[in-house]
Amino acid sequence: MKDSVAEEHLYLGLSHWYRDSIFPLHTSISLFLLSYCDCKLFKIFLVPTGENVDDQFVTKNLLGDLEVHLISRCQLPVVVQSCCLPAVVVKDGKFCRAGLSVVLRHIIQKTYEADPSKKDVLELLGFKKTCLKACAEVSQWTRLCEISIPLAVEGFLTASPENCQTIPPDILQLERKLGEPVRVHNDDKIRRQKLQQQKASAKAAVPVLGKEATEEGKTVEMHEHPLPSLELSIAFSKLLVQEVSDVVTREAPNIRRTKTSDLPLLDHVFAEGLYFTLADIVLLPCIHQFLISSKKQGKNLVNLPLISSWYQRVQKVPGVKKAAGKCNMELLQLPELMSAPEAGLQDLSSVPDELEEENEDSNFIGGPRPTMTKLMENGIEAKFSPHPCPSWTLDWTNLPSAVSPGEGKMSRDRALRKQQQLNNLVAAVTKLAKPGDVIVDFCSGGGHVGIVLAHMMPSCQVVLIENKELSLIRAKDRSDELGLNNIWFIQANLDYFNGTFNIGVALHACGVATDMVIEHCIKARAAFVISPCCYGFIQNTVKFKYPRSHQFKEILSYKEHMILCRFADQTAVQLPPERRLIGKQCMGLVDLDRAWAAEERNYSVEVISMEPESCSPKNNMFVGIPT
Repeated sequence: MKDSVAEEHLYLGLSHWYRDSIFPLHTSISLFLLSYCDCKLFKIFLVPTGENVDDQFVTKNLLGDLEVHLISRCQLPVVVQSCCLPAVVVKDGKFCRAGLSVVLRHIIQKTYEADPSKKDVLELLGFKKTCLKACAEVSQWTRLCEISIPLAVEGFLTASPENCQTIPPDILQLERKLGEPVRVHNDDKIRRQKLQQQKASAKAAVPVLGKEATEEGKTVEMHEHPLPSLELSIAFSKLLVQEVSDVVTREAPNIRRTKTSDLPLLDHVFAEGLYFTLADIVLLPCIHQFLISSKKQGKNLVNLPLISSWYQRVQKVPGVKKAAGKCNMELLQLPELMSAPEAGLQDLSSVPDELEEENEDSNFIGGPRPTMTKLMENGIEAKFSPHPCPSWTLDWTNLPSAVSPGEGKMSRDRALRKQQQLNNLVAAVTKLAKPGDVIVDFCSGGGHVGIVLAHMMPSCQVVLIENKELSLIRAKDRSDELGLNNIWFIQANLDYFNGTFNIGVALHACGVATDMVIEHCIKARAAFVISPCCYGFIQNTVKFKYPRSHQFKEILSYKEHMILCRFADQTAVQLPPERRLIGKQCMGLVDLDRAWAAEERNYSVEVISMEPESCSPKNNMFVGIPT
């Protein structure tokens, strides 16, 4: 590692060890990825949650060739103490990455940066490098891999024998996902090749052998096996083939003329489709532990044929068995477990898709007037509190250039509107804050709000939380230019931040993110200043159901509330004035519901229009104070 590269510390939780793995499973997953990548770039610390941890047993018997150190939670860097583990931080730095997906993606990126020849490691991030990038609150797939499966397996392992007779629903959910058709880039070409293979197989009445083309025209020798599917050939060609021919296998004319809707669907090879990705790395230690426990209990896997096939297939990926060996994972050979009778097959269709039933009616037509009229008949209308300081403004001309949002790639007009938005939020926070307060800028983006607050309030500690790495790095660069010492940066989903704070702030928190921020503030009994955005993206999630308040729930159905949310986005300046007015009223009603829900939990909340209203089409602002 180059001397100019700052050393990074990786902190992993340690609750206990069980058989060949360290728990929580997030720790075993992190260590497995480090072994698979052969990554020695991080100084690794295990953080026990209990007492009497045997240092030598852990380091010698469970971690292979990785050097680790034990550290108590009170010895963690302060910024890490505010986060759920795993977490990575630059030594003595203030930039922390927290949460399983964020940390794993960072390990992959650092491994590739240190050794660009490890392209197979970078490929773990998938097409467009987006594997497990979306946060678990909005992505059902990320939630299943990052949270649901690990928790389900941990619960299964610790349950009493009488309580672990059935397969956890999240495992069955994964089985169903593996049975869904695959959609990949350029899949039309691959599906035509599959159709051609099927027709040739039917004509010859024997398995097709020889060479088959990949989606990029690359060729790969197929193994002489009873069922060498095209998908399997393509998947392993990407893993195994170093140099390939440029010869393109052209489909027959009748294949080229076939309608896309008549083409055969592609089958899963790995968790996300055809290619081995980070999702497979995350799932393997979890499914491995589940299978070991099932075997010891004498269970068969007749209900999980796809997971069983996937588990065996993953073992054939170059480097997986070696990494498993380093982590003392003795991978199972499953044919011996697959001899169960057909009796007892479970109907997977009975396993509900997460939120499917709740949100199935979210596609609808119709206008907002009937819903607004229904609320008016019950005495509910959008109402806004007067702005406490409509003319207050920062002295932007005398502030350092790095404080101004105009330093980014914004146009002059947009930068002016951003300054006006910041005037509103900073004015509200200034009235609430006192020396020593911790102020958290949620969904901070490039740090427009947080950097202004840190500069204007040097006696307060400001924490920026953002899921997008590049945005947070830009914010860090601006902070370094200003020489700010009262600011931390946390790349994480909101759920991985568990620190205490006094004021939460968010400028244009998108959709459900506004409700997530409000919930974080309420749990911390912190004041909040929030400007919502993207009302049209609001929908029921695992944690949040709409409407939010008891008053609205008694009057509106979920569908009726969604009508308000969709039309609340109709406030763009290019729309007719009457339509924008209806959009503003819908915004006010959606936010009134949020305000009343917070007041039910002992908060005083005002919904205010930012000044001037032209600063943004989404110009509502909450100011909430615990009572």
